[in-house]
Amino acid sequence: MKQALVIPLLAAASAGLSLAGEPAAKNPKAVVIPPPEPKIVTFDFQERLRFEYRENNFDFNDGVNSLTDDSWLLQRARVGIKVSPTDYLSFYVQGQSSLELDSDRPNEPGVMGAEGDDAIDLRQAYIKIGPKDLNITIGRQILSYGDERLIGAFDWNNLSRTFDAVKFHYGTKDWSIEAFAASVVVADSDTFNYSDLFDGNETGRNQVFSGIYFSTAALCPLGSTTDFYALHLHEEYLAGDTNFVTLGTRLKADVTKTGGWDFETEMAAQFGEVKDKDLSAFAGHWGFGYVWTKSAWKPRLFAEYNFATGDSNAADGDVDTFQNLFPTNHKFYGYMDAFAWQNIHNPAISFSVQPTKTVKLQLDYHAFFLADTSDAWYRANGVTAVRPIKGSASDFVGTELDFTASWKATKNLSFLAGYSHFFCGDYAKATGAADDADFAYVQATFDF
Repeated sequence: MKQALVIPLLAAASAGLSLAGEPAAKNPKAVVIPPPEPKIVTFDFQERLRFEYRENNFDFNDGVNSLTDDSWLLQRARVGIKVSPTDYLSFYVQGQSSLELDSDRPNEPGVMGAEGDDAIDLRQAYIKIGPKDLNITIGRQILSYGDERLIGAFDWNNLSRTFDAVKFHYGTKDWSIEAFAASVVVADSDTFNYSDLFDGNETGRNQVFSGIYFSTAALCPLGSTTDFYALHLHEEYLAGDTNFVTLGTRLKADVTKTGGWDFETEMAAQFGEVKDKDLSAFAGHWGFGYVWTKSAWKPRLFAEYNFATGDSNAADGDVDTFQNLFPTNHKFYGYMDAFAWQNIHNPAISFSVQPTKTVKLQLDYHAFFLADTSDAWYRANGVTAVRPIKGSASDFVGTELDFTASWKATKNLSFLAGYSHFFCGDYAKATGAADDADFAYVQATFDF
């Protein structure tokens, strides 16, 4: 009897009928929520405050109370507006105000390491034409490539760096290519910031910086990013013209795809002319480590070596010093900014942990040697020499210990604190005073 009843029920269900003989109700379709309409006008705002304390960072001399042996407050505010009337057209303008408060350093940016005052200026102003995968950007903008060892925004600096540029971008799922022609914007505390492109900064260099940068994730089976680039710099000086090419490559691991193994390298060669002298130079970075991705604190241990050629003879008509271009050196060669990717041997080791998702603690240890004592010890700006050249001195400059702590308190508020100590080595002792140096800071950033 039960079997006789079940068979008709199954038949009715397969025919789409209810037990009452009516058509079975079909499942209602899922409600489709359309994506939100893109905003035509958007705003962004950033306020950053950083208190710094520095002792002997520039002269390494306890016996002199330098203007740079002091503490001060760096304040920076940015306001931007973006107008996007269509998916293929957008305009962006960003103003910036940067101040160095309660400081005895000169008010002009770059003098004695000062970041200076630039109360109101234009940081970015560009038009972008085309879709996401094929577009051109024209105007004042940020150029940032790779890890920023050669081209970066240098955002640690209160003024940071932008370019007046034209940039073309084409990208697919697996690779992208960009080509640009640019001139760096020069900060001036008294007037509007100009680049050489508009001859407003009175440098007279007629600087044109151009390049092609290719990046892909498809070449390496370990899921890393591989980059290739060709860069050219043209500048004019009374001592002669500068025209040289930088050819380089970069490889960087994605630790989420390598089982925690962390590796990276970047190498670049340069040839051409610097102020009418023949240039031939090389720089390299090699690093290897491991991230315990399954551990709660995600410990990371990383060892690296940085090298860049120096010049063995300033009078022979050749230049062998690697030209560091427009980098963000603060991230790489010690947080006291006493070194650039020039004339350097720099082995280093780093260890970091993340006690929570929003907190990171890191300890870095650097050793510094000059690649050639017949060349200068260059600061992070790649221009200023720390000490007079002494070819007979030891190449060991010193070591630096950096501790940093970062905390992402909320979506919009983050904090950064750090302490660095420099231990002077034999080269520093042979070329002047050699007292240890200290650097401490606390920074708060609000982004909206």
